[in-house]
Amino acid sequence: MYRFRDAHGRVIYVGKAKSLRQRLNSYFADLASLHPRTQTMVTTAAGVEWTVVSTEVEALQLEYAWIKEYDPRFNVKYRDDKSYPYLAVTLGDEFPRVQVMRGAKRKGTRYFGPYAHAWAIRETVDLLLRVFPVRTCSNGVFKRAGQVGRPCLLGYIEKCSAPCVGRVDPDEHHRLAEDFCDFMGGQTARYVKRLDREMRQAASELEFERAARLRDDLAALERALEKSAVVLADGTDADVFALAEDDLEAAVQVFHVRDGRVRGQRGWVVEKVEAVTTGDLVQQLLLQVYGDGEGVPREVLVPAEPPDRDELEQLLSEARGSRTVIRVPQRGDKRSLLDTVARNAGQALVLHKTRRAGDLTTRSKALAEIQDALGLPEAPLRIECYDVSNIQGTHIVASMVVFEDGLPRKSEYRRFTIRGTGGQDDVASVHEVITRRFRRYLDEREQSGDLDLGAAADAGIDAGEGDGTGDGEGLPANRIDPETGRPRRFAYPPNLVVVDGGPPQVAAAARAMAELGVDDIALCGLAKRLEEVWLPGDDLPLVLPRTSEGLYLLQRVRDEAHRFAITHHRQRRSKAMTTSVLDDVPGLGPARTKALLRAFGSVKRLRTAQAEEIASVQGIGPALARAVVAALATAPDGGAGAPAVDTATGEIIE
Repeated sequence: MYRFRDAHGRVIYVGKAKSLRQRLNSYFADLASLHPRTQTMVTTAAGVEWTVVSTEVEALQLEYAWIKEYDPRFNVKYRDDKSYPYLAVTLGDEFPRVQVMRGAKRKGTRYFGPYAHAWAIRETVDLLLRVFPVRTCSNGVFKRAGQVGRPCLLGYIEKCSAPCVGRVDPDEHHRLAEDFCDFMGGQTARYVKRLDREMRQAASELEFERAARLRDDLAALERALEKSAVVLADGTDADVFALAEDDLEAAVQVFHVRDGRVRGQRGWVVEKVEAVTTGDLVQQLLLQVYGDGEGVPREVLVPAEPPDRDELEQLLSEARGSRTVIRVPQRGDKRSLLDTVARNAGQALVLHKTRRAGDLTTRSKALAEIQDALGLPEAPLRIECYDVSNIQGTHIVASMVVFEDGLPRKSEYRRFTIRGTGGQDDVASVHEVITRRFRRYLDEREQSGDLDLGAAADAGIDAGEGDGTGDGEGLPANRIDPETGRPRRFAYPPNLVVVDGGPPQVAAAARAMAELGVDDIALCGLAKRLEEVWLPGDDLPLVLPRTSEGLYLLQRVRDEAHRFAITHHRQRRSKAMTTSVLDDVPGLGPARTKALLRAFGSVKRLRTAQAEEIASVQGIGPALARAVVAALATAPDGGAGAPAVDTATGEIIE
């Protein structure tokens, strides 16, 4: 175990390593090769201390203890995306109380949840108080009722056993609280069966009023059970974790499943402060969630195996007092539930980013930070970002996305099919797409009569004459397409052009703009690995703070351009694979090809079909079906044995 301290003696990072020498060598290598946050940590640190422990389990325990004690600024911190309420039973009190609690947990109190809403807890408690009349009043109300000798309203309507006035003794009331906890903990069947048996017995003894009350109690328990959906087999005791992440942040969601039912849900959002894998995030998450030894279930289902799974299982098992296993479900109900939790995590991340991006103050701050960092004369109210996508030089496409006032303007998005042939790379593609985009911009400026004569001469374009009239919004009339009544496709210039890449891509874009005489538009590149901002002609990158709203906006623009390019690329690749396989079949035209794909869904499924199945499609006869089978049998499978990989990012393309 080791700790980095700054010049003031504060612990800024806690870590563990089997070989301290190798770990420190990795930190004090070339700074340019380190993650930006790690660079900041290394340059901030003034000293390092270490402690030798005998086992991995001890290391995990010490890591959790140090993180909790020192709260180091460079360790990953899971912060709750909101304050979740718990249902708490104060079993440590003489007269236990059921209540809604938030914040830090207390000793001697049993917790259930967390729940999404406090009203959900109160509805459940209101139903259960008919069967388990545990006190819910505050200490002040409880003491005052004892002084005056009269219970509160709940005591009169029999939703409290009224221990304040001595209707039950402390032992009996404690048993009621324990029964309440057992029911909430998943031991529901025995209480339902007991009430059903007592109800039938009372009816057989002609005690109809008592039987009616027991019937109502039974109905209350069943309504309480209905609020928790059954998702796994009876007896399943598990916490299901899932993550949705990007380069900057990760959202975590967990479903607490007890006795096969979802008893609660919780979420966090974490800022990535170093380059970590999903498995590393899972390990740090489990340490922080279960570090105090409370609420450890029988099973922990996770999306990726933590690096020290065996030691972590041992630590959790010791905290629980019995065996706890950490699993990555591959199939069945548990995998389906994990996928559901993952969808919730994805929605939580989108919501978090939307809230952050939707804040006008935050967007203004981001644009101001970009203006200051790049030395722009004004805030970049319109940003265009370009990304190139290809697989080994084939089906090369590019995307242009537009952000105005810090928000995406999807109606302005454009897609490009790269026309270059023969080994076209990303740099040449960037040059081509920037050239095409700004040549169109100059052409439309010429048509609108809004082109500066000097720029027109430099670009080799005749500026022409414009009538100078506007459309009422300061836009020359000729910039409006007379057919659609909308601005022409490339009528507006950006304040800032961002390319996805480093110095080579930025240099290619700058060369393209210089060749066209466009010198009044700012340009930068954003490199993925270290999130560095590159300016044309600079030997060193501009590194924005990791918490910078300006960097966050640039990354969001870049990621949107990448998503848009990947979508276009997949569409072209899918279409090319389809036509290349089926277009050579004699007698199979576009209409019949479409009918086959509609019937079978994909070429992959069509390959596995028999001639008789293919012949059953309308318009496909037996002879044509045999020809299709023969063509698919001899045609290459498009690399079905190996996944396609985006050469620019290393991302597997589905």
